Amino acid sequence: MQAMPGRPNGWWISPAVPTIANCALALLWIFSALGGWGDSAFCGDEKSHDAICAADFEDAVLFSIPVAVLAAALAITAWATPAIRHHAGRLDALLGIAAMVWVLGEAVLFVGGYLAQS
Repeated sequence: MQAMPGRPNGWWISPAVPTIANCALALLWIFSALGGWGDSAFCGDEKSHDAICAADFEDAVLFSIPVAVLAAALAITAWATPAIRHHAGRLDALLGIAAMVWVLGEAVLFVGGYLAQS
Protein backbone atom coordinates (compact mmCIF):
# COMPACT_ATOMS: atom_id res chain seq x y z
CA MET A 1 0.00 0.00 0.00
CA GLN A 2 1.08 3.55 -0.50
CA ALA A 3 -0.25 6.98 0.35
CA MET A 4 -1.83 8.79 -2.55
CA PRO A 5 -3.34 12.25 -2.56
CA GLY A 6 -6.88 12.56 -3.82
CA ARG A 7 -8.12 9.33 -2.28
CA PRO A 8 -10.77 9.65 0.44
CA ASN A 9 -8.66 8.05 3.16
CA GLY A 10 -5.22 8.76 1.66
CA TRP A 11 -4.36 5.09 1.03
CA TRP A 12 -4.27 3.29 -2.27
CA ILE A 13 -4.08 -0.41 -3.03
CA SER A 14 -2.99 -1.44 -6.50
CA PRO A 15 -5.84 -2.76 -8.66
CA ALA A 16 -3.65 -5.80 -9.26
CA VAL A 17 -4.53 -7.07 -5.76
CA PRO A 18 -8.31 -7.40 -6.30
CA THR A 19 -7.70 -8.54 -9.88
CA ILE A 20 -5.48 -11.39 -8.68
CA ALA A 21 -8.06 -12.19 -5.98
CA ASN A 22 -10.79 -12.39 -8.63
CA CYS A 23 -8.63 -14.67 -10.79
CA ALA A 24 -7.82 -16.93 -7.84
CA LEU A 25 -11.47 -17.14 -6.81
CA ALA A 26 -12.47 -17.86 -10.41
CA LEU A 27 -9.95 -20.71 -10.59
CA LEU A 28 -11.18 -22.07 -7.27
CA TRP A 29 -14.76 -22.05 -8.56
CA ILE A 30 -13.75 -23.68 -11.86
CA PHE A 31 -11.79 -26.45 -10.14
CA SER A 32 -14.52 -26.99 -7.54
CA ALA A 33 -17.49 -26.92 -9.90
CA LEU A 34 -16.13 -28.23 -13.16
CA GLY A 35 -12.80 -29.84 -12.24
CA GLY A 36 -14.21 -32.40 -9.84
CA TRP A 37 -12.81 -31.01 -6.59
CA GLY A 38 -16.27 -30.39 -5.10
CA ASP A 39 -17.67 -33.72 -6.24
CA SER A 40 -14.68 -35.51 -4.79
CA ALA A 41 -14.83 -33.58 -1.52
CA PHE A 42 -18.53 -34.13 -0.87
CA CYS A 43 -19.31 -37.39 -2.63
CA GLY A 44 -16.12 -39.41 -2.24
CA ASP A 45 -13.34 -40.63 -4.47
CA GLU A 46 -13.44 -43.37 -7.08
CA LYS A 47 -13.72 -46.29 -4.64
CA SER A 48 -16.43 -44.84 -2.39
CA HIS A 49 -18.17 -42.48 -4.84
CA ASP A 50 -21.86 -41.87 -4.09
CA ALA A 51 -23.78 -41.49 -7.37
CA ILE A 52 -26.86 -39.91 -5.74
CA CYS A 53 -24.68 -37.35 -4.00
CA ALA A 54 -22.92 -36.60 -7.29
CA ALA A 55 -26.26 -35.98 -9.03
CA ASP A 56 -27.30 -33.64 -6.23
CA PHE A 57 -23.95 -31.85 -6.37
CA GLU A 58 -24.48 -31.30 -10.10
CA ASP A 59 -27.63 -29.39 -9.15
CA ALA A 60 -25.52 -27.21 -6.84
CA VAL A 61 -23.13 -26.56 -9.72
CA LEU A 62 -26.05 -25.57 -11.95
CA PHE A 63 -27.30 -23.13 -9.28
CA SER A 64 -23.84 -21.60 -8.93
CA ILE A 65 -23.23 -21.06 -12.65
CA PRO A 66 -25.32 -17.85 -12.90
CA VAL A 67 -23.50 -16.45 -9.87
CA ALA A 68 -20.13 -17.26 -11.43
CA VAL A 69 -21.17 -15.70 -14.75
CA LEU A 70 -22.23 -12.54 -12.90
CA ALA A 71 -18.91 -12.38 -11.04
CA ALA A 72 -16.94 -12.83 -14.25
CA ALA A 73 -19.05 -10.20 -16.01
CA LEU A 74 -18.46 -7.70 -13.20
CA ALA A 75 -14.70 -8.25 -13.24
CA ILE A 76 -14.47 -8.04 -17.02
CA THR A 77 -16.70 -4.95 -17.11
CA ALA A 78 -14.49 -3.25 -14.54
CA TRP A 79 -11.48 -3.52 -16.82
CA ALA A 80 -13.24 -3.21 -20.20
CA THR A 81 -15.17 -0.01 -19.50
CA PRO A 82 -12.94 3.07 -19.66
CA ALA A 83 -15.28 5.11 -17.43
CA ILE A 84 -14.75 2.56 -14.65
CA ARG A 85 -11.13 1.67 -15.36
CA HIS A 86 -9.95 5.30 -15.26
CA HIS A 87 -11.78 6.11 -12.01
CA ALA A 88 -9.97 4.40 -9.13
CA GLY A 89 -12.92 4.42 -6.74
CA ARG A 90 -15.26 2.79 -9.26
CA LEU A 91 -12.65 0.22 -10.24
CA ASP A 92 -12.00 -0.70 -6.60
CA ALA A 93 -15.72 -0.97 -5.88
CA LEU A 94 -16.55 -3.11 -8.89
CA LEU A 95 -13.60 -5.45 -8.43
CA GLY A 96 -14.47 -5.77 -4.73
CA ILE A 97 -18.09 -6.58 -5.54
CA ALA A 98 -16.95 -9.13 -8.13
CA ALA A 99 -14.76 -10.84 -5.52
CA MET A 100 -17.68 -10.99 -3.08
CA VAL A 101 -19.89 -12.51 -5.79
CA TRP A 102 -17.20 -15.17 -6.42
CA VAL A 103 -17.32 -15.97 -2.70
CA LEU A 104 -21.11 -16.23 -2.96
CA GLY A 105 -20.71 -18.68 -5.85
CA GLU A 106 -18.37 -20.78 -3.73
CA ALA A 107 -20.87 -20.62 -0.87
CA VAL A 108 -23.60 -21.95 -3.16
CA LEU A 109 -21.32 -24.87 -4.07
CA PHE A 110 -20.44 -25.52 -0.42
CA VAL A 111 -24.03 -25.44 0.86
CA GLY A 112 -25.20 -27.49 -2.12
CA GLY A 113 -22.45 -30.03 -1.56
CA TYR A 114 -23.23 -30.23 2.13
CA LEU A 115 -26.92 -30.80 1.37
CA ALA A 116 -26.05 -33.39 -1.29
CA GLN A 117 -23.89 -35.22 1.21
CA SER A 118 -26.67 -35.61 3.76
